[in-house]
Order: sequence, then C-alpha cells, then structure tokens
Amino acid sequence: MIPLKDDNPTRNRPIVTYFLIGLCVVVFLIQLGSQSYKTGQLFYSYGLIPSVLMGHDTLPISLYAVPAYMTIFSSMFMHGGWIHLIGNMWYMKIFADNIEDNLGTLNFIIFYILCGIGAAMAQVLIDTHSQVPMVGASGAIGGVLGAYLINHPNARVLVLIPYFILTIIKIRAFYVLGFWFIIQFISSDGGVAYAAHIGGFISGMILILFFNKKIKSKVVKGPWSK
Repeated sequence: MIPLKDDNPTRNRPIVTYFLIGLCVVVFLIQLGSQSYKTGQLFYSYGLIPSVLMGHDTLPISLYAVPAYMTIFSSMFMHGGWIHLIGNMWYMKIFADNIEDNLGTLNFIIFYILCGIGAAMAQVLIDTHSQVPMVGASGAIGGVLGAYLINHPNARVLVLIPYFILTIIKIRAFYVLGFWFIIQFISSDGGVAYAAHIGGFISGMILILFFNKKIKSKVVKGPWSK
C-alpha cells in the first residue's frame, strides 16, 4: 500500500516541511560527493552507533567527527541511498504539512526533533551494544505519522495497491497509517532500524497530545489573558 496524496488541505504553506525535505536532499548530495560515503566510513562518523552513545565502545580517531550525543541529530538528516531518501521524503511531503499546519512553525520544529530523539533512543535501548550505525529521517517521520493518526484519522488518502492488478483507491488515514505501523512489527529485513520507526511513531502519538493541549490552551486564553 503506497500513499500517493491526501485530501487534507492546509491553511498555511508548510515552510518547515519543505525546508526539512530540502535539507535532507542537500545532505545526501553532499554524502554522494564524499569519498568516505563510498567506503562507509561516513556513517560511522556521523551515524548513531548505540554502543558508542552508551559508552561501551569508542571510535578510532580516524573516524571521530562529532561527540556521540550529536550523532542523534546528525543521523536524522543522513540517508543510506536514493530509495531510503525518496521513500522518507515522500511520506514527509504527504503527511507533515498538516502537522506543521496544526502546530505552527516553531512547535513543529520542536515536535519533529523530539520524535527523532524518541526514535533514536528506542533503537538504542533495543540493543545498547550494537555497533551498527543508524541513519535516516524515518524515526522522526514516523513521529509525524503517529501525530497524523491522532489528529486526522478520517482524512482520505489516495493509495496505490501494487498486487496482481494495480489499484488506486481512497481510504481513511487510519487504515493507511495503521498498516504502516503493523508492517514495522512484522518486517525483519536486515539493516533497517524498525525499533526506531516504532519508537518514533509512538513518540509522535504521545507528543501530539501534549502539543494539542498546549495550543488549545493558548487559543482559549487568548492574547489578552495573563
């Protein structure tokens, strides 16, 4: 099931969403031009390595680029290949604009980063001794999907179902995102940080409740209130 677009217009232009997509694309193009990308060393320098973050291992001087805690953030904007990048940015384009519209520019930035942190920590806690670097915006975008499920469960999403016969239908976001979430549990392909996807999704569902309450409180009080 591949989402193509949602029938859920926004009131404001999603500036942050476009910026994040552009940033991820630019970072990936920079990766492609780096010799250390071709050797894989770049991922060890800027990707999140659970064992290094938790202090079980240290990087050799030749690979050290930033403090371990900073890789939580640097890893969010890196991708392992074109398919990884395009898949993530496609979901971002379809679903993030509405969450940015709900939260506003600054709140959305904070929300997105917090979801990325939640996703990263979920993957780290699953295996604190893992020496495999994690990169990608999937966890933070998973948080956006979780928020969309809470705020827009009944929005209609046009999806492509690529089975024996290609079928395009409109269904509720609840089913599209529920399907995505379930797939994270039953998939077991090596090299994919599914715990981060799940952790990001759950983080988004929880965080959006807090942000919704915060925004609702501001609206109720109004600018004239203390």
